[in-house]
Amino acid sequence: MSGGKTQDTGAAAADDTGSAPVTFVTGGSSGIGAETVRRLLAAGHRVAATGRSEAKLAALADQADRLGTGGRLLTFAGDAADWDEVSAAVGETVRVFGRLDNAIANAGFAVDGNIETGDPAQWRDMVLTNVLGPALLVRAALPALKESQGRIVLVGSVAGFKNTPGNMYSATKWAVTGLAENVRMLVTGYGVGTTLIAPGRVLTPFWDERPGGAAAAGPMISAEQLVDSVMWAIGQPAGVDVNTLVVRPIGQPN
Repeated sequence: MSGGKTQDTGAAAADDTGSAPVTFVTGGSSGIGAETVRRLLAAGHRVAATGRSEAKLAALADQADRLGTGGRLLTFAGDAADWDEVSAAVGETVRVFGRLDNAIANAGFAVDGNIETGDPAQWRDMVLTNVLGPALLVRAALPALKESQGRIVLVGSVAGFKNTPGNMYSATKWAVTGLAENVRMLVTGYGVGTTLIAPGRVLTPFWDERPGGAAAAGPMISAEQLVDSVMWAIGQPAGVDVNTLVVRPIGQPN
């Protein structure tokens, strides 16, 4: 991942008192990820955010600068499914901030169609981002999280518990559901917590290119409401491990 940018790297170093928690967020440039970054900064965290769009990351950093939190934000533009980029970004975060307390694997996307009607050429990137991406983040972040006895959050989906006929996105989120328990069993002995957060319908840009858009999908929660659950999960007392949170809007039956 390119970047490692703050609004003022010197400010980031000056703000590093060694006590403020450090959280790494993939897919942090828009939607749930961007709201997570904003909430973390408001809560006093030092934050590293990754995303594919340099322009969106720059806008996020500009907003943080206007709010006086830009010195606590690092941004990295790149691919969440590329090991070299992910490991370099995590390494730079630990170098700049001195530690890592939370790793939030949020990057993911869906494509149109299903196994019968969809374009197989589009599936590879979705599978790599949605499934390989979280595994790469855990691999890169685990050494630092073992030191801090920190937490891993994997953002899955209700689609990882309730099948939709032929839906490849659902298949990737079932994989994330399994990965979360797999990771939990691996890391709990190190004192590292693992939480799977599986949202139902959330009002984000995810729906912009779906047939009929958000209006046709049904009841939704806001990104802000979902991030309440993210913050609650990483704010649990030491020794408490909340493993699975399924968060639906009232009125969503599936």
